[in-house]
Amino acid sequence: MTITITAFDRSPDGGKGLARDTRVRWALEEVGQPYEVRLVSFGAMKEPAHLALHPFGQIPTYEEGDLGLFETGAIVFHIAEHHAGLLPDDANARARAITWIFAALSTVEPPILELMTARIFEGDKPWTAQRMPLVLDRVRDRLGQLSARLGDADWLDGAFSAGDLMMVSVLLRLRASGLLDEYPNLSAYVARGEARPAYKRAFDAQLAVNKPPAG
Repeated sequence: MTITITAFDRSPDGGKGLARDTRVRWALEEVGQPYEVRLVSFGAMKEPAHLALHPFGQIPTYEEGDLGLFETGAIVFHIAEHHAGLLPDDANARARAITWIFAALSTVEPPILELMTARIFEGDKPWTAQRMPLVLDRVRDRLGQLSARLGDADWLDGAFSAGDLMMVSVLLRLRASGLLDEYPNLSAYVARGEARPAYKRAFDAQLAVNKPPAG
């Protein structure tokens, strides 16, 4: 059965790999599964056909036969469970890798998204100057904890897993802020993720959609 995912027809990040379909593309590339992409506009995401797949009108979605999924964590977990390469065989190691998927999305990403919201959408508000140090402190708290846990290891728990895929994807959102540079081991960790051939293929595929036409 053909796997079909949805992605922006014109991503807000201009193809920098921050749109969440990149996470799903990366997972599929890691496990060697071919897939098709259905590009949707912001308007189409709010229409009944797309809302039937994603009730919140977002991307990505995942379709395979009569299965339809939304939410990147659920999609990546499904891919990892059904195809070798993203979860360890050992039961305990497998459980820990799944834990890191949840940690990336539930513990590390929220303060990062709060920072992005404060800078992009609330930068002109009169209370932003007072709020920003608190937002930055929350991000640094999480990065410091993650940095201590990673130490000098290459990956979070032994070999590369879906947990690393998700964590690297989340941390990539901080690149423009310069905060990652304060934690050299996390910066190197993200660089290792980006160096993986599967990530490069996923990134290039998303970038190709967003390149302006030649001329």
